[in-house]
Amino acid sequence: MSATGPRGPVPGLAVFPLAGQRGIRAAGEVGLTTRAIWEGVLEQAVREDEDVYYLELSDVTFVDVAGAGALAAAAGQLRDGRRFVVRRPPPALRRTLDLLWPGQKGIEVSTS
Repeated sequence: MSATGPRGPVPGLAVFPLAGQRGIRAAGEVGLTTRAIWEGVLEQAVREDEDVYYLELSDVTFVDVAGAGALAAAAGQLRDGRRFVVRRPPPALRRTLDLLWPGQKGIEVSTS
C-alpha cells in the first residue's frame, strides 16, 4: 500500500471490487499522492447505472478535505434516486462531510 520515498513511506491507496455488490473496497489513505486514484473511482461510479454504489472504507485510515470534496462533487453528479453508500469511513471523513456538506444529497454514511 505504500512505497518508501526519500522522506519515508509514501501513503498509498488500494482499490478492489466488492464481491456481490456494485462498488469498491478501499485500503490506505486519500490524500495528495492518491487523489487521482480516488477521483478515478468516483468518476467511474458516476458513470455506472446502479442506484446504489458502495464505498467500503473500513481499511481507509485518512481522507483529506479535497478527497471529501471529490466525494461530494461526485454525489452532486448522480441522477435523482442514485446514491453512494459509504460504509465505515474514517471518523474525520464523516465529520468533514457533516461540517462542509451537511445533508449532501446522494451520500449515505453507514457505520455498519
